[in-house]
Amino acid sequence: MTSTCTVAPTRSPNVQLPTDMELVLKVVPMPADCNVNGDIFGGWVMAQVDIAGSILPNRYARGRMATVAVNEFIFKQPVRVGDLLSFYSKVIRIGTTSITVQVDVFAECFTEQGRYVKVTEARLTYVAIDHEGRPRPLPQPLPCQTPAA
Repeated sequence: MTSTCTVAPTRSPNVQLPTDMELVLKVVPMPADCNVNGDIFGGWVMAQVDIAGSILPNRYARGRMATVAVNEFIFKQPVRVGDLLSFYSKVIRIGTTSITVQVDVFAECFTEQGRYVKVTEARLTYVAIDHEGRPRPLPQPLPCQTPAA
């Protein structure tokens, strides 16, 4: 497969990157990650989103955790060989044992970096688990809380 990262009419570049989310992962899909149409396989994108989505919850869980739900997953644009993908995440809910995050994925052509298009958005929930795989409470205090002086 050759790179097809010239901007297609359906991919309007120059979307602003989020300022309220954290860049947690950057990756370049390779030709082996393509589906039969020559686009990057959706399952590959989902796996990368799951990895990116787990970064922030791990700060809270401080131990084993598991993906418990993919609450929403939207493919907005195809991902192509030659795209540089940037995964941004933010925590949107903290429960007793679980954390829900929003992950937005932006693509930029590897040879024309700096022009972005949003290709995927997802919401996932992770649960802290013990050594037997059962839910466990999140450790306290949470990273976003400051201990009393």
